[in-house]
Amino acid sequence: MCLILVAYRQHPRYPLIIAANRDEFYERPARQAGFWEEAPDLLAGKDLLRGGTWLGVNRDGRLAALTNYREPHQTDPMAPSRGDLVSSFLTGTSGYKEFLDRLRREGGAYHGFNLLFGTAENLSCYSNRSDGVVRVEPGVHGLSNRFWNTPWPKVVRGRNALRRLLQEENLSSAALLDLLHDQTPAPDEELPETGVGLEWERLLSPMFIVSEHYGTRSSTAVLLDAEGNLTFAERRYEGSDPDEVQFTLNVSAS
Repeated sequence: MCLILVAYRQHPRYPLIIAANRDEFYERPARQAGFWEEAPDLLAGKDLLRGGTWLGVNRDGRLAALTNYREPHQTDPMAPSRGDLVSSFLTGTSGYKEFLDRLRREGGAYHGFNLLFGTAENLSCYSNRSDGVVRVEPGVHGLSNRFWNTPWPKVVRGRNALRRLLQEENLSSAALLDLLHDQTPAPDEELPETGVGLEWERLLSPMFIVSEHYGTRSSTAVLLDAEGNLTFAERRYEGSDPDEVQFTLNVSAS
């Protein structure tokens, strides 16, 4: 993912809301969200190049989502896949502290990442570029390719749009997916400097990215109510027309 928006305990019906965009090169193959044959309790899309995923949930109430930390000069071909961190948390049995210890112990082998992981009762974000873990507090939050709540233009714009949407009592996954389709670029004076050059900073600045070879491949919305009923919707932009899948399940948060 390259943008994750989170509303935590801010809506009367849904204590946890996630809206996220996955940005990637168009040529990289991926599978639509669904339950994995080799891990039947895991609901996620799948990166067919390296085998991991970018965002998913499981039937026990675990969830995880990943963004890359932007550092264009880090290109070690032997580095392990960051997507494995998401799938291993969702298919594993490690407790919160045990998994966090693993991230601290092994995280240096990976290219830069931010991992949102946990349950609706205990949700955190870990970055291997700060060795810091942030507990998610009640509020509206955003994460792109720096740190938790770093105020990049797309993060600020997304958080403000999500706050407005939270005024709707009957919030829908479709409304969250529509929110993520905002292609408004940031003014040059608001762009971060991350080492990719001005042209790429402009291209990467919208919430929804479109270019010749790289862009937003899919959007995901997760809505979890107080009874543990979870809605997971994915809208993919793989062809001329987007296609969409939606799942509903009951999870027991641990």
